[in-house]
Amino acid sequence: MADRVHPMPAPPSPRPDQPPPAGAGAAATETTPLQLHPSFNRPLSPPPGTYIVQVPKDQVLRVPPPDRARRYKKLAARPARRRLLRRACCCACAAFLILILLAAAFAGAAYLVFRPRAPTFSVASLSIRGLNNLSTSSTTLSPELDAAVRADNGRNRKVGIEYRGGGSVTVSYAGERLAAGPWPAFRQPPRNVTAFAVDMRGQGVRLTEEQRRRLAAERAAGAVPMAVEARVPVRLRFGKTVMRTWTVDVKARCDVAVDRLDGNATAVNRGCRVKVRPLWWWW
Repeated sequence: MADRVHPMPAPPSPRPDQPPPAGAGAAATETTPLQLHPSFNRPLSPPPGTYIVQVPKDQVLRVPPPDRARRYKKLAARPARRRLLRRACCCACAAFLILILLAAAFAGAAYLVFRPRAPTFSVASLSIRGLNNLSTSSTTLSPELDAAVRADNGRNRKVGIEYRGGGSVTVSYAGERLAAGPWPAFRQPPRNVTAFAVDMRGQGVRLTEEQRRRLAAERAAGAVPMAVEARVPVRLRFGKTVMRTWTVDVKARCDVAVDRLDGNATAVNRGCRVKVRPLWWWW
């Protein structure tokens, strides 16, 4: 086994005026003290690079320190609240979609069972008064018209119609309103035809000279075109049950031609159109 060599501190150097001790020359020749380089006394620095420190699992700190415990609880509770909010939003959306699907299924089933159809309208006759004075354009007219209207619900076998109050009927010529009156409120059962009278009154109607000449020419020809328009709120009733729809406005327009402008005139229907946009089955 090799002997270990321990560094020895260097002896103090003698002063010039002091003689060397006896036997110093002989000791110097026999042993010389070992002096290390100053760089060996410095701590060694690790080489540059990336180090991976492995710690046993049983020594990992799993409990936060007391000064960080409150912040740890606050941060740990955030994911739970977000999960609850996300779950609530998903449940609300799912419930809304389920309600929409149920409503669509119910509407489809009701349509297949009852088969609702739009009623038809026609104008049987018009009683006209106050449209004879067509001599001068400065004269104002106060026409009075009584219309015999026919509402046909024969296409519906299981659907009744409730015509509610608040509707109106107007008669116009060449875009100029002549008279207006209220639509009567009544109930119409399935497979029913109802005829009723509508009284319309006008006041302060002023026609242009061109409209008066045209109206006089059409009166002479026995074919005066007029437009009868109606707006009435209706509600459907399905069969004998209490199931009803919401109230919607029905708009109907009938183009007619009358043979005279005084007394009871015969009305020739040229077509009627019915529009109810909120109901998808009725156009």
